[in-house]
Amino acid sequence: MRDRSERLKRVREIIREERITSQEMLLGHLKRDGFTVTQATLSRDLKVLRVGKMSEGSNGYYYTLPTEEELRESEKNYILDLHRGAISIDFSGNLAIIRTVTGHADTVGIALDNLGFQEILGTVAGDDTVLVVLREGTSTDALRKKIAERVPELGE
Repeated sequence: MRDRSERLKRVREIIREERITSQEMLLGHLKRDGFTVTQATLSRDLKVLRVGKMSEGSNGYYYTLPTEEELRESEKNYILDLHRGAISIDFSGNLAIIRTVTGHADTVGIALDNLGFQEILGTVAGDDTVLVVLREGTSTDALRKKIAERVPELGE
């Protein structure tokens, strides 16, 4: 079985090289290349890669990847969301609790999901708290350090 990072790399290559108009078409390319993947997994991959659809007028749509500039701008906005909303972070086992300004938990959770921290399995946001589930074997110190690189006040 091929790993996720290899699959994501291949999805990027296929979208750059081919005019992909549907997930079914992309699944076919991946299968041809030796990747066994479900439509649900592919949907998540497309979200992680921030794949969009570009109109071809009456010919429908095709998948596109964001430009480097768009990625940098998007990342900058997510980091600003963390700066504006996050107050503190505490860990217990493979869980982290991020306290936020009231009403900002959803925005902070979305920012964490989209900044691509490989250590994070998922987030659940309330009103002023984000529950972060870390991947098995992830060091809390490693995640704290990575978050602190982007939001220094959370590393303290």
